[in-house]
Amino acid sequence: MRTVYTDLNIQTTIEHTTFFALNIVYEQFQRAMPRHSHGNNSYELHYIPYGHGTVNINNQLYHVSPNTLYMTGPHIEHEQIPIENDPMAEYCIYFNLQKSNTGSADNINDIASHFAAVHFWFGQDTQDLFPLMQQIFFELEHKYSGYMIQVESLLQQCIVKMVRNYENALDSEKESPTHFPPSNLVDSKYLIVEESFLYDYETITLENLSSRLGLSPRQTERFLKEYYGKTFLQKKTEAKMSMAKILLADKSLTITAIAERLNYSSVEHFSYAFKQYYKVTARDYRKQLMES
Repeated sequence: MRTVYTDLNIQTTIEHTTFFALNIVYEQFQRAMPRHSHGNNSYELHYIPYGHGTVNINNQLYHVSPNTLYMTGPHIEHEQIPIENDPMAEYCIYFNLQKSNTGSADNINDIASHFAAVHFWFGQDTQDLFPLMQQIFFELEHKYSGYMIQVESLLQQCIVKMVRNYENALDSEKESPTHFPPSNLVDSKYLIVEESFLYDYETITLENLSSRLGLSPRQTERFLKEYYGKTFLQKKTEAKMSMAKILLADKSLTITAIAERLNYSSVEHFSYAFKQYYKVTARDYRKQLMES
C-alpha cells in the first residue's frame, strides 16, 4: 500500500525559512528500499506508526518499531529493510529548505535553524506526531474547504514537534527566546471593557471603568460610543438585564432576591427596569417560562 502526494506547491514559512514539502508519502513496505541520500537543504522526516524493520543509516543499523521517528538530512545515506512477517509502515515528508535573503542571521534557538542544524536523528517520538500525520493525509485526500491552510498549519506543527523531540532527547527543553508581543492599547481596552461588564456588571461604575482604562469619564463614554455604539449606562443595563433573564429561570430565587443580587436598590426599581427593557414584567416573564 502506497499513497503519495507530490508535484504540489505545498509550503510553509517559519522564521524567514520556507519549507517546501516536495513529497508526502504513506507506505507499507513490501520490499527493501535501496540506499539513497538527498542533496543540500533537503530533509526527510520518517515516522513509523506500525510494524518492524531495520534502517541502515551511514552504515549503522537501527531497529525500528511502532512510534520510531528519524530524520535524514542532506547527504545522509539510508536504506529501509522491513521484517517480512510484520513489515513496517512509514509516513515520510520530504522537505527542501530555502532561507530568505532578507532574513536575520541564523540563530540556533530558532525553530527553523534548529531543524536545519540536525542532519540525522533517531529515536522514539515523544511529541505525538501520529495524529498530525493522519490529519495531513485526511486533508489531502478529501480537500474540504480550507484544506490547504490546514496542511500548511499541520506541517508547521510537525516541524515544531520534530525540534521538541531533539530537545527532549537531550533533556534540554527550554523556553522559546521569542514570544507573542503585548496586545496594542486599543485591544487591551476592549478586553477591559468586556470583562468589566461580564464579571462586575452589578457594581461597576463609570468612574471604576474609567480608572481601569486610564481614561477620564468623558473619554470612556466617547470610547464606548465609538466602539460599541452604546453609552456606559446602556452597556451596564444590557449586562444586568441579560443576567436577570437567567436568574428568573431559577425557580428557587424570589424576584426580591434577584433584585438584591443585581444590586438594585429595591425590588420595585428592578421590576421597573426589567419592564422598560423587555416590555414585560419580571413576574409575567417568569410565568411564561414556567408555562413553556
